[in-house]
Amino acid sequence: MVYAASRGDVPVRLGPSVKNVPDYGPSTMSVECYRDPVQFELEREKVLTKSWLVACRTEQIPNPGDWHSYEGHGETVVMVRQPDGSVAAFHNVCMHRGPSFVPEWSGCGARRFTCPYHGWVYDTTGKLVGLPERQDFSEEHLRDVRAPAVAAEEWGGFVWINMAGPGNCVSLREWIGEEILADLGQFKMEDMVLHDLIEWDVPVSYKAIVDGFNEIYHTIELHHVSPEFVRSARDTSFIILDRDLHTEQGPRPTNYMCFVPRPDTRDQLAEDWDHHKYAICHYVVFPNTVFNCNPEHIQVFNPIPIDVDRTKFLTWQLIYPGDRNDPEYEKYFQRMSKHWEGLKVVVGEDIGIYQQLKRTKRSSAYQQHILSERECKLAHYHEQMAKLISS
Repeated sequence: MVYAASRGDVPVRLGPSVKNVPDYGPSTMSVECYRDPVQFELEREKVLTKSWLVACRTEQIPNPGDWHSYEGHGETVVMVRQPDGSVAAFHNVCMHRGPSFVPEWSGCGARRFTCPYHGWVYDTTGKLVGLPERQDFSEEHLRDVRAPAVAAEEWGGFVWINMAGPGNCVSLREWIGEEILADLGQFKMEDMVLHDLIEWDVPVSYKAIVDGFNEIYHTIELHHVSPEFVRSARDTSFIILDRDLHTEQGPRPTNYMCFVPRPDTRDQLAEDWDHHKYAICHYVVFPNTVFNCNPEHIQVFNPIPIDVDRTKFLTWQLIYPGDRNDPEYEKYFQRMSKHWEGLKVVVGEDIGIYQQLKRTKRSSAYQQHILSERECKLAHYHEQMAKLISS
């Protein structure tokens, strides 16, 4: 029997008792946030290096010594499974002369890493443990040398990292927030497996990609959804999880949710306001992690900023595990595979729009966005970013 998420005791998110759209209203915003290299550098310094970011799936580093790499916004980080089951992460930068000392993207069973330039040796936590011709160096200079540590925690079957380092940031759970932990947690992503992972190199700002997941207005024209979907989507609930942005341990952002009633289950939803069973559940964890949850499978969208107008865009497809020799599970697996092929077409349509944005991103005619009240999550996201980089 394949697991199916249900609402349980989390709050009702749809229906007559729920306010669908926050009191935010229509708005306009400047588009300089997508193309200003100075702002991008401020985001690198004040946001991206202080945020919890998805780095890999737990299943990609299952055993001690297994490692995987993360690269984005000029940073390169290695996550390594430790003998006690925890994950250590560190900047992949040799403290001698600067090259990455873990050249491979991923691997298994490492006990140490040796820099290919001069042979400096690091353990699986990033600490320097040896080097050739040590007598030629000052012991004072070598004392306690290590590749700077990166905070690493696991939740939902993912390894998350924060470059502020251990003890210099709020916990991952506090970053995500109790409402998303409870609501998204009903899907038990930690029990799911990676069905597929696709990567694109996209010529626009990562924030332009996040924008597309903060509204559903585009689905009518771009994805050619049915009239029934359009009518049902008018009852979508958009939720901004406002909270204090600054803490003593660092920033703690506002995150976002929305819930889209599925047109094929409106009758069931009217009798049982279980959004996990009868709606598309959508969660955005600031600044760049998006969960798109259907009852039987999940897509995780991860636009990793490379430069002011270049993004590595990852899409993860997660499904529930099972025995393909079991006829019931095999039907599920084939259904998910077929659905995934359709979703890849949908994401391909998004990629096509990013190509159109590439054509206009420096146009003198492209100066502002005119946003509806149902694009409130998008507007709030950029206001939050502006507050963080100005603090």
